[in-house]
Parts: sequence; C-alpha cells; structure tokens
Amino acid sequence: MEEKATVSTRSVGIRYGVFIAVIGIVLFIVFNILKIDQSGPVGYASYLIYIVMIYLAHKYFKENGDGYMTIGQGIGIGFWMGLISALISAPFTYIYLKFVDSGMIEMAMEKQRQGMLDKDMDPEQVEQIMEMSSAWMTPGVFAGTAFVFGIIGILILAIIVSLFTKNTNPEQSY
Repeated sequence: MEEKATVSTRSVGIRYGVFIAVIGIVLFIVFNILKIDQSGPVGYASYLIYIVMIYLAHKYFKENGDGYMTIGQGIGIGFWMGLISALISAPFTYIYLKFVDSGMIEMAMEKQRQGMLDKDMDPEQVEQIMEMSSAWMTPGVFAGTAFVFGIIGILILAIIVSLFTKNTNPEQSY
C-alpha cells in the first residue's frame, strides 16, 4: 500500500494564496485595460473565484493528506490563503496606484462626488465630505485596506466553505 505525502494547512494555504493573488492581479489588469467597472456584479464575481479556490484548496488538502479535514484546518488554510494573497496584492495595489495609474484614485473620487450630487446632497456638503475623504484616498491607504480586507474577506469565506467541505475523521477523539 502506497502512503500519501502529508500536507500542512500552511503549505496548501500558501500554494492557493499565490494562485488567488495571481488570478486577482491578472483580472484587475484585464478589467482596467478593457475599462470594465469593477464595482457591482463584476466585483462580486471575484468572491465566486475566491470560493472556488478555497474549495479547491480544501480538496487538495484532503486528497494529499489522510482524506480528512476539520473545520479548523479549513479555516487555517483560508487564513494562509488570505495572508499570502494580501502580501502579494497589497504591494501590487500600491505600485499600480502610485506609479502606473495614479489617475484611478481621482476617478474614484469623482465617481463618489457625482453619486452624492445625484442623491441631491447639498454641493457644499459634498465638497466638505470630499475634502475630508481625500486624506484617506492615497495609494498607501488603498494598499493597507487591500491587505486587511484581503485577509478578513478570504477568512470569512473560508469559514463558510469549511462548513461544507469538512470531513472529520470519525476515529479522532476530542
């Protein structure tokens, strides 16, 4: 009987975290080249990609391990996926917004301004809000936000996916 190599939650999470980061960066670049708005339905599609990748990571872990995975192990895989993808994506976000397309932030601010004006907000109020928020609209803040929410978002999805992909060893005592 051939024994399977044992994998760890960290090794699987790192592997699939790199996959998620690369896929996310490629999609981001393609959407920007094609001028596709990444908010709304297109932005939500990325969650579907994350869910599929988490599922594939869990499947890989079970197939290359002992066939079992607890919810905790599934969440651990998700944590490593989120951390690695954030460590790759956040610097990319900073470099892209700082050096490649610095006008992207101004376009986002203009879209925000127009949205408030379309809701019949007082133009003076809109200007005050825009002035206050401009301090937070920098490549560094965007990168930091991408880092934090990249980890948290994937971790939340991993918790949910783990509820469905777990396969607890019945011989294990707790």
